[in-house]
Amino acid sequence: MQEDNTLIQWVDSNWLSSNMPDALWAQVALGLLVLAVLVIVTGWIMSSVLATVARRMLSAIGHDDWSKALGRRRVFRHLSYAVPLLVIMGNIGVLPIDEKYAGMLARIFLSAGMVFFFLAINGALTAWQDIYASSARAQTRSIKGYLELAKIVFWAICIILIISILVNRSPLLMLSGLGALSAVLLLVFKDTLLSLVASTQMTSNDMLRIGDWIEMPQAGADGFVIDMALHTVKVQNWDKTVTTIPTYKLFSESYRNWRYMFESGGRRIKRTLRIDASTVRFLREDEILALRRFALLRDYLDEKQGELEQSNRALGPLADLEVNRRRLTNLGTFRAYGLAYLQQQPEVRQDMMMLVRMMEPESQGIPIEVYCFANNTAWVEYERIQGNIFDHLVAILPEMSLRLYQAPAGSDFANMR
Repeated sequence: MQEDNTLIQWVDSNWLSSNMPDALWAQVALGLLVLAVLVIVTGWIMSSVLATVARRMLSAIGHDDWSKALGRRRVFRHLSYAVPLLVIMGNIGVLPIDEKYAGMLARIFLSAGMVFFFLAINGALTAWQDIYASSARAQTRSIKGYLELAKIVFWAICIILIISILVNRSPLLMLSGLGALSAVLLLVFKDTLLSLVASTQMTSNDMLRIGDWIEMPQAGADGFVIDMALHTVKVQNWDKTVTTIPTYKLFSESYRNWRYMFESGGRRIKRTLRIDASTVRFLREDEILALRRFALLRDYLDEKQGELEQSNRALGPLADLEVNRRRLTNLGTFRAYGLAYLQQQPEVRQDMMMLVRMMEPESQGIPIEVYCFANNTAWVEYERIQGNIFDHLVAILPEMSLRLYQAPAGSDFANMR
């Protein structure tokens, strides 16, 4: 049965096929010469003329970056390979071969040309990603996942077209056959589908951006997001290692994102000082008088003493006994001093939560927690601000007859002898 092939019908109508010499070797030589000339001419036109024109047009409209990106991703080179292959396919009839083999060769060259054409499309999408990655918007929204999905779709179309061309069947028949394999395809592309849903949700809900600092202990990730693709997200940890996390896990599992801390402009300071419980006591009158030289304590002492005097007067005769009277403690005074000190620091956010509180006493002392927010979120500056605060608070403890709790070391036991 004669093969119904539109390519062969076109070849049969080619004028060169009716003007061939009689000798077979001459026909082969002439056919190869014609194909070589056509390939050289079309290749030169595509690689030199059209590529140069395209670059100049892009530069003229202010898209020189696109010209460089397309060249770097070899888009013009792939097109310069695709067109000559299509030319060979269209003129395969100049060779003195049987129509059956001519049709087979034509389909092979068409398939090869299609591969290079889709390589050019793939390169153009990658160039788009390169251009987008250099823009400011890429810091908040990543399109790499969508572009990778587009590449998968294009390559799926390419494979279907190539198979249909090689077997000389309609692509619709291929698609109808794929419908019967839908369950298998869903299993094969399970991760891709999950990643697509996760990537879409994370992007639309602004859950994750490139440059975000995230913590995900179950994945061993603690650092900045450096890449967001369709299937994976790369996190550069503080030790410069890179953790790769499946995209769908970032949607289905919990993690901590520190971005909003940076956006708020305040980074939390939460640290405790453990006070030796044996040093906590009531203040004597002479000690209260001595503490008045601290400018940060004057208002507190005035207010507190007035409150205590009023409370003690209400006790009546019971106030004659010292044990019944309310008195100031050195620990409470230290807490008041710590809060007043924070309120005077220009590097502490005054519009955010700020407190100095006593936690539940433990065997390692009485924890005094300092809770506030530094006005600089950069790690180095944050540690400097935090260090300055606690350096001062530790140094001021002896002024209030307090001492930090410290577990005994070997030298302490040696001094006991």
